Amino acid sequence: ILILLWFGISTPLVFMGAYFGFKQDAIEFPVNTSNIPRQIPDQPWFMGWAFTTAVGGVMPFGACFLELFFIMSSIWMDQYYYVFGFLFLTFVILLLTCAEITILFTYFQICGEDYRWWWRSFSTGGATALYVYGYSFHYFKQLESNSVATYILYF
Repeated sequence: ILILLWFGISTPLVFMGAYFGFKQDAIEFPVNTSNIPRQIPDQPWFMGWAFTTAVGGVMPFGACFLELFFIMSSIWMDQYYYVFGFLFLTFVILLLTCAEITILFTYFQICGEDYRWWWRSFSTGGATALYVYGYSFHYFKQLESNSVATYILYF
């Protein structure tokens, strides 16, 4: 049924969109752009890639690491986890904090006339995953692993 949906809905819509798209006139831009990139002014030390990534990752991680400890304890120490509503609230707080920090640092970078903001905005929000991954190693050191199966299941 999935293949029927793919070829019955998606494929005709692609060809219909291509048909209407090629019938339109080409887009005319209102200004002329130069092929030579502008020189980026010197940025302060706190607008470097390493600092914005480190701070942008630690603040959302700080909002959720305690709940992460409880989840990992319930998984690896045969405990039950009942607080799924609070987990969802923590997840929403994590998403909002990541979005706010990313928007804030991207705004600072654009105000500093640095037009190369795309990958830094991605790494600022995504640095939280590096902190969670690092915390999983820290948590694994606390486990009493005595078999190879533990290492295989954990990593």
